[in-house]
Amino acid sequence: MCDTHSEPPAVPPGDPVSAGWVEALTGDGAQREDSIARLHVLLVKIARSEALRRSGLNGIVGQELDDVACQAADDALLSILRRVTDFRGESKFMTWAYKFVIFEVSNKLSRHAWRRDSPQWDEASWELLPARLGAGPEEMAESRELVEVVRAAVDGELTVHQRRVFVAIVLEGMPLDSLVAELGTNRNAIYKTMFDARRKLHAHLITRGYVTSRLERDA
Repeated sequence: MCDTHSEPPAVPPGDPVSAGWVEALTGDGAQREDSIARLHVLLVKIARSEALRRSGLNGIVGQELDDVACQAADDALLSILRRVTDFRGESKFMTWAYKFVIFEVSNKLSRHAWRRDSPQWDEASWELLPARLGAGPEEMAESRELVEVVRAAVDGELTVHQRRVFVAIVLEGMPLDSLVAELGTNRNAIYKTMFDARRKLHAHLITRGYVTSRLERDA
């Protein structure tokens, strides 16, 4: 009969501590639960230290900072448990685990600061949008009407996903990495969505005569 068990992670024999972590976390029963609890304590300490180190850059302090650190540690733990069999001993286990915590702290602080300080888009802010879609100075004379056309295009021409990405990045100024983490995607996918959304909106403005096409400008 074939052995149906997967091969254990290739942890170097010279690193018994890393080997111990992997063995415990891929096992079962009380030993695994105890190891998860011990690892979580370490991850929380790392997350708090990293969040505190960055606090001077974003103004997040006190209980607010501690909440972010705890959330980062929780999510890092889940990622580590999902990927522990990917560990190949190229570094010590805790060095490997440390990277997950830093990633989560960075994303959560960035997203938290954005949500706390995100600008409210008022009429003046909307009036800046047409220029971002390709309208030149000579095409801004009818700006009020143009703004309404752009608003209608955002609502009517974009898919739900395109509108979500466009509004988050262009209207609300959400950091790209935060949006990537929130949507569970990657940078290239966001770039593609933004490209498609901008192309649709620009084409909408050309069709209605608010923006001159490149062919017309070059003629």
